[in-house]
Formats: sequence, structure tokens, C-alpha cells
Amino acid sequence: MAPAQSLAEIRPARQSRTLTVLLALVAALAVGVAGYGWRQSALALVGVLFGISLYHASFGFASSYRQLLLRGDGRGVLAQVLMLSLATLLFAPLLISGVGRGAVAPLALQAVIGAFVFGIGMQLGSGCACGTLYTIGGGSAMMLLTLVSFSGGSFAASLSSQPWSVLPRLEPVSLLQLWGWGGAGLQLLVLAAVALALWRWQRPRLAEEGFWPRATGWRSLAVGPWSLVGGAVSLALLNGLTVVLAGRPWGVTRGFTLWAAKLATLLGWNPDTSPLWSQGPLAASLQANLFADVTSVMNLGIVLGAALAAALAGRLSVRTPPSAAAWLAALLGGLMMGYGAWLAFGCNVGAYFSGIASTSLHGWLWITCALLGTAVGVRLRPWFGLPS
Repeated sequence: MAPAQSLAEIRPARQSRTLTVLLALVAALAVGVAGYGWRQSALALVGVLFGISLYHASFGFASSYRQLLLRGDGRGVLAQVLMLSLATLLFAPLLISGVGRGAVAPLALQAVIGAFVFGIGMQLGSGCACGTLYTIGGGSAMMLLTLVSFSGGSFAASLSSQPWSVLPRLEPVSLLQLWGWGGAGLQLLVLAAVALALWRWQRPRLAEEGFWPRATGWRSLAVGPWSLVGGAVSLALLNGLTVVLAGRPWGVTRGFTLWAAKLATLLGWNPDTSPLWSQGPLAASLQANLFADVTSVMNLGIVLGAALAAALAGRLSVRTPPSAAAWLAALLGGLMMGYGAWLAFGCNVGAYFSGIASTSLHGWLWITCALLGTAVGVRLRPWFGLPS
């Protein structure tokens, strides 16, 4: 009888099989969307790279804000400022030359309310929009519930958007549209001032491992972990590439809303009962194949990319919430994020990251209100037994 295999022999074999399956799924996604053009396949792969970058750099938006407010640790926020600065430099020539359009939205009272609600939700849900996707890829079962409730909350908001639309609002303001390169320069000066203040405040912490890139080889690039700065650079570059390929910046929430709407139609919902879903772009997306939707394809790519990164790192495993209260927090957090994102014209990706990179003032409004909501959300976490 052959001797039993040791754990040291079994684990590499399982990892190899897992990697093979995941690579096959990535290839299937790229090929499956090829019928909608080569750009759609390319964007699926960009989504995969987003997932890898988010996972390897542990680039969390919600956790960065929580660390800033509770521990005075601003390294994650500083990395975001670096990301926004690089993305502004990349977006400016693309948007000015007409390669793509920016993520620009009105300055509205509904956005103030929505971003505040989103800020609370991402602390209860222990993640943001892109964080939900990449942690699902890493094996989080709790985030699956957050994804479902996020999608439901966003869809519910789309059905009740009429009362919100009558609240006071100003027209969209883009610094690039107002002053061209001067507008981009003004934003870069603001970001530089914020970065300098954070750098001076966080200087003792910046020497700790995990913020600056390390001199590593190709293997470390594949298996991680990446530094926060490395993640920031990667996300900015990939968002710029998204503008080139899709004609618009990276977004996440619209895909969630569409998934919920398609499920609702299967359950008997009639889109003709909704002004938003019965005509225009949303109606066209609802009638089309899911693979025709750029945001949906990239969202799927993010999940697969994060799963691939986790498997390469040997950390891919299913993790369940510690308690029923944590499940409840995930449910409530997802609902609040979904509803809030729709009201605020986007989430931490579409409104904050892509909005500010597009020099839209609504991006700055979003992060201001989301941080206020975060301050409330971190105080609610202990009620659900969530760690700080």
C-alpha cells in the first residue's frame, strides 16, 4: 500500500488545482465577453488586475477611515491621497483631449445624505463597494450577504429616487471643465497640501513595514503582500486604463443595481412601473445580456482577481462571520451602502475615487460627508460585536 501523503504534499497540489480552476474561469470570462468587442475582454482583465491589486495591498477604504478616527493612523488615507494625485495626473490629458468623459455629478442635498448613510454602512458592513468584491474573492462569506443587501439597497433607491430628486441641488462642477489644466493644477495643490499634512503627522508610522514598497522579485509581486503605496499606484494606473478602454472611469455600484433589477424581473417585477427602468440607458442594460455591461464584467473580474491573488498567496479559504450579530451588521451595512451610493451618485469608487480624479467637486463633497458617517458607524460597531 502506498504511504499516505503528508500535508506538505497535499497543500501544494490543492493550491495548484485551485489556481488552474481560477485561471480557467478568468479565461472563460474574457472569452465569454469577447462577443461584445475586444475592449470588453480587456476590461474583464483590467477587473482581474483590480482584484489582485486590492487583495495584495489590502487596500481598504473603510478600514483606513476607521484606523484614522480610532487610532490616529492615517497611512491608509495618505495612500489614498497619493492614488488620487496620480489619477488626477492621468485623467487630465485623457479628459481634456476627449478620450473619455469624467465621473461628474451634481452638488445635491441627496448626495450629502447618501454619502453620510454610506459612511455608516461601510463600517457596519466592514467594507466598501470594491472591498465587498475583493473580500468575497478572498473567501469571506459575510461579504456575500453584504453584496446581496448592497444590491437590494441600491435597487430600492432607484425605485424611490423621485422624492429625492426634488431636493435642492447645484449643477455639476468640474475644475477641468472650468479651467482646463489650471483646474487640474489647483486640485493637485490641494492634494499636495493634504499629503504634506498627513506625512508630517504620520512620519513615525511611515517607517513601519507595509507603507513603502520593498525591493522584491517577481515572486513577491505574484504572491504579495504589496505595500500601500504600491497598491495606490496600481489602482490609479488601472483607473486611467479604464478611461482609455471604457471611455469613462471605474465604477462599481451600477453593476450591483443591475444585478438586483435582473433578479427582480425573474421574480415577476415589471420594469414598466418604474420611470428609470422603463426607458433610457437603464432599460437598455436591463434588456441586454449581463456580459454587455462594463461594470458587471469588471466586478466579476475583481472577484476572480482577488481569488487568484489569495490562492497565489496560499490564503484562499472560506471564512464565516463570528456571530449572528455580525450577520445582521453585514445585512444592514450593505443596505445602507446600496441606498446611500445611489443617492450620492456613486460609492467610494465611482463618486470618491473616480469623481475626485475627474476634478468633480461632488467627489470632495462625497468624502466629507462619508467621513462624518464613518464617525457614527465606528461607534455602532461594538453594538454588533465587531472589532475596532
